[in-house]
Amino acid sequence: MSRLGVALVAGILGLLAVGQLRGQAGVPGLAGLSAQELTLLIANLADRNEQLRGDVSELSRQEARLAAANAGGVTTVGQLRSELRSIRAWAGVTAVTGQGVTINVRGASGGEGVEDLLNELRNAGAEAIAVGGVRIVPGVVVGGGPGALSVENVALGDGFEIDAIGSPEILTGTLTRAGGVVAQIATTYPEAVLTVTPTNRLPLPATSRSLVPAYARPRL
Repeated sequence: MSRLGVALVAGILGLLAVGQLRGQAGVPGLAGLSAQELTLLIANLADRNEQLRGDVSELSRQEARLAAANAGGVTTVGQLRSELRSIRAWAGVTAVTGQGVTINVRGASGGEGVEDLLNELRNAGAEAIAVGGVRIVPGVVVGGGPGALSVENVALGDGFEIDAIGSPEILTGTLTRAGGVVAQIATTYPEAVLTVTPTNRLPLPATSRSLVPAYARPRL
């Protein structure tokens, strides 16, 4: 469209606006404006409205970004808390409950045999272990000869239980397989009798040992 056509359309719109505005009472100040002034006023109002629409769109986009960032922040915090709970459970700082196996040990057995059993449980995927009600964490060792076993200065005697959380099927199969650790302990300690029982709910206590390093410091 040529400039002349645009001017003509604008002039017609201005005349229409003048006629409408002059016909309305209670709108002071507009009746004395010329067609050109009214046309300019309408154009300015249209530009301002367009700017306001742009501002609304930008604010809507900012709101969407803030909502997404807030949702992402909540998700991140939730993930961090979940990971922290998992780490604390792995470290033995918190009590845990889950399915697993209970190993009933009767008869004289030695510390080396029990440690072999604990290592086999870890290799089979045990996530938490307790011996005689004492949570096994790094630094906790079951020691002593037959009839004199102890863990963390707690005497075990010739009868105690080992609880391990993990897949009952995998743990049971690993321990009781032919030539497995249970068979090896029975060969080394003929008086020892080990019974493996799967369970759906097994509560394990938290460790009473302080896991804060005495000499090491984290390096950032």
